[in-house]
Amino acid sequence: MKKTLILFLSITLFYACGKTASKKGYKDASLSIDERVDALLPLLSLEEKVAQMRIFHASIGTKPDENGNLKLSKRVIKKLKLGIAGIKNPGEHIDPVAAAKMNNELQKYIIENNRWGIPALFVTESYNGVDAEGSTVFGRPMTSAASFNPELVQRQWDVVGREARLRGMHMCHSPEADVVRDPRFGRMSEAFGEDTYLTTQMVKNAVIGVQGNYEGLGNGTHIGAVAKHFAGYGQVLGGSNFAAIEISERTLIDEIYPPFEAAIKEARTLGIMASHGDLNGVASHGNPELLTGVLRNQWGFEGYVVSDSNDIARLYYFMKVAESPEAAAQMGLEAGIDIDLYAEDSYSYLPKMVEKNPELMKLIDRSVRRVLRTKFILGLFDNPYIDIEETKKGVRAESSLELAKESDLESIILLKNEENTLPLNKNKKTRVALLGPLLKKNTKEMFESAVGNSNIKFVSEKGFNLTNEKGGAPELLERDPKAIAKLVNIARSSDVVVLFLGGDKYTAKEAYFSNSTLGDRATIDPVGPQDELVEKITALGKKVIVVLKHRRTLSINAISKNADAILDTWDLSEFGDHSTAKIIFGDVSPSGKSPVTIPRSIGQLPYHYSMKEINYKKEYLFLEKGPIYPFGHGLSYGDFEYSDIKVSSAEITPDSEITASITVTNKGNVKAKEVVQLYVKDEIGSVTRPDKELKGFQKIEFAAGESKTVSFTITPKMLEFTGISMKKVLEAGDYTLKIGTSSQKYLEATFKLKK
Repeated sequence: MKKTLILFLSITLFYACGKTASKKGYKDASLSIDERVDALLPLLSLEEKVAQMRIFHASIGTKPDENGNLKLSKRVIKKLKLGIAGIKNPGEHIDPVAAAKMNNELQKYIIENNRWGIPALFVTESYNGVDAEGSTVFGRPMTSAASFNPELVQRQWDVVGREARLRGMHMCHSPEADVVRDPRFGRMSEAFGEDTYLTTQMVKNAVIGVQGNYEGLGNGTHIGAVAKHFAGYGQVLGGSNFAAIEISERTLIDEIYPPFEAAIKEARTLGIMASHGDLNGVASHGNPELLTGVLRNQWGFEGYVVSDSNDIARLYYFMKVAESPEAAAQMGLEAGIDIDLYAEDSYSYLPKMVEKNPELMKLIDRSVRRVLRTKFILGLFDNPYIDIEETKKGVRAESSLELAKESDLESIILLKNEENTLPLNKNKKTRVALLGPLLKKNTKEMFESAVGNSNIKFVSEKGFNLTNEKGGAPELLERDPKAIAKLVNIARSSDVVVLFLGGDKYTAKEAYFSNSTLGDRATIDPVGPQDELVEKITALGKKVIVVLKHRRTLSINAISKNADAILDTWDLSEFGDHSTAKIIFGDVSPSGKSPVTIPRSIGQLPYHYSMKEINYKKEYLFLEKGPIYPFGHGLSYGDFEYSDIKVSSAEITPDSEITASITVTNKGNVKAKEVVQLYVKDEIGSVTRPDKELKGFQKIEFAAGESKTVSFTITPKMLEFTGISMKKVLEAGDYTLKIGTSSQKYLEATFKLKK
């Protein structure tokens, strides 16, 4: 009887434990994410854990065969036996439906071929929308910044998140939260401009959009963001990729950190990518104070940190701050890098390193926990596949294409408009020549479609290319006098000339690690005979409109001097020329504002509107004072008048707020949007202070003749800065408000901060 009772109790206990275990299993969706991670992590071997800390690129052998079915190389098959953190860009060169099909097959293979059925993260990037075949092509981030419309940016990135998820992607190594102020830097247009506040608003809304306000992650409609490059990457010396970064700690805290902090605290970004560079001699990929101290301990970041391409290994062979590849891996791990992007000579060494130093297991578990947590947040354990029918309906939806056009129209900047050259009258019989090296094959077709009027006759001729268009290190072409003469002759027989000038994807691009790949520039003048072209055509006495297309700021001295009107379009969507035509012919009033200062010469660099006041004391010999166009500048077909600036109180305290208001009137005869900009100047500080700082803006539509009162709330938080003790301070004293249409054109009011 006793033996029977013991047997009964044993069986009961066995089933009870089994039932409890099943409830606690990582596949139990009723458990919290942390509970599921806790259940899964101990099951993994060391090698399986390290596999969850690595990403490889799909180009090493992940593609569809001739029938559209998944084809894997032996190298990839070997890598996937233990599982993997993720794969970069699978299916990037095929259409969305084919990509979704292939990525479903790839995910199925990964799940079925690692012991615990752990899915992988498929990772993309986004500079003009999802960087993959068949996605909606939006304007680049710098273009979006010119809209000064964060809500519009959020809607745009919402489409990016949806389209990426529909092709089977889960994370995006975007947006770029770097503040970029050096136009020599080839990656300039990947960022949102020179200003901290503008960049912060844009990055925050981009992350919210791409992640579907965070709710879109778990329900499978959106992807996770990886804000990059933390931190200071846009400040590389000489604008040269991979160069050192020398930046004061105060500037770092007050001007470089805020976009990243907002991405984490306000938008809840799932990931952060570390910077290629160093910070005052400390390599970012080996900087625990940066990646753990600031990110984790100060800001409470809970997501994962991924290396930039091969950068952990480069701590040894490029940065030369580690004694060996193994030492580099340990530096990255201890600093807080959770995922090693691409390298074969870094985290792959961790299993053997643990044999010699078992304490590393704690750090490995820390990183793997973050990666697994991300996969659970994205719902990949419960719903790892894409509904192909949804892909067919959702990618390049008509609403997405219309949004691309809307974004263009709000981002085009009217820099100059002498004697109201624009808009052109599309009802007047006019021969319009579309000329220049930035002309596209379908530009004429786009203009004809936008105008839709037989009174306008378009002729078009590109004339010449700027470079030989070799991808790695393009070379400038020799001046072609015949091509220039042909363009001048076409202009001579036309009534109006629209010149497409600036730069292209070959004259401003990422300078990859290879010495044979270049993308930064030592000058910022327009390349080739573009200045000559605008001067010769202007000499004909025709009305000349310049459409600037570019990916870096250019010192457009000759263009600004000679052209009657200038539209700065940066790098618009796939419908960019159509949108430009609608602006030129007055269907929409331009409302973009420059997200950067446009210098006269490279010799003025560094040159941004919010430099310290003392930087403006002296100008240069033989150079006209100031920029060609200031930050925040942008004209309109409306005629905006600012008046009656007021503050609700002449004093503010650390515990109070005040309101600043101004009356804005559209005295023009067309409906138009205006970006009303608020700047604040701290008149006296314990440390030298910026000349002015953007602290708010509102984009508002006005009917012809309409007046509106525009108000801003001034908070003590706006006035904080890093003081002489390297702590945030709020100092009593005098402040000046500047509200207006640009960083150089405004009305002023004053107030005091009293403690």
